[in-house]
Amino acid sequence: MASKPSKPSPKAPSNTAPYAIVGIVLAALLIGTGAFLWMTGANPAKSMIGGPFALVSGEGKAVTDKDFRGKYMLIYFGYTFCPDVCPTSLNTLSDALDRLGPLANRIQPLFITVDPKRDDQEAVARYAAAFGTRIIGLTGTQEQIDAAAKAYRVYYREHRTGPGPNDYSMDHSSILYLMAPDGSFIAPIRAEQPPEDIANTLRKLVTS
Repeated sequence: MASKPSKPSPKAPSNTAPYAIVGIVLAALLIGTGAFLWMTGANPAKSMIGGPFALVSGEGKAVTDKDFRGKYMLIYFGYTFCPDVCPTSLNTLSDALDRLGPLANRIQPLFITVDPKRDDQEAVARYAAAFGTRIIGLTGTQEQIDAAAKAYRVYYREHRTGPGPNDYSMDHSSILYLMAPDGSFIAPIRAEQPPEDIANTLRKLVTS
């Protein structure tokens, strides 16, 4: 199988370490909380993370969470100018899905940008396509993105790198959100794991 391309950023971020650490800490807290609630069967997990969203696909089609009912959603928030974390995570996700065989047909992976100022419909469509045919790229207005990110408890923050309008990077958490066919939250999955580990987790959580 040919290796999947990653998308380099035209402007690599600088001095992002403090913000990246904040993102990692928040991601760890989210994963810890979500995993505890999931393992203990506590109902609050389903209400803490997830909810309705209204966005736009790369083809310009209005998309909501209800369009994916009947399938498991595997959602990743990032941005197309991301120099390393996002392309690595999406490559890993695509590899993990390839390992699932027919079970992957039960899952709809979604890439939702946290940088709608630069990530228009064409950008998210092109970016998602770089990682295979399964992933759907979604964007929207700033208000739509803010609402979706809030529903999923996503950490993201613009980090200025220069005086120009595009001189910034986006610090953000890096988590895969697995949602049930009815739209409820199942569990967070660490995106930095090896693809075989993600595939094994999905085999346990996704029923055929």
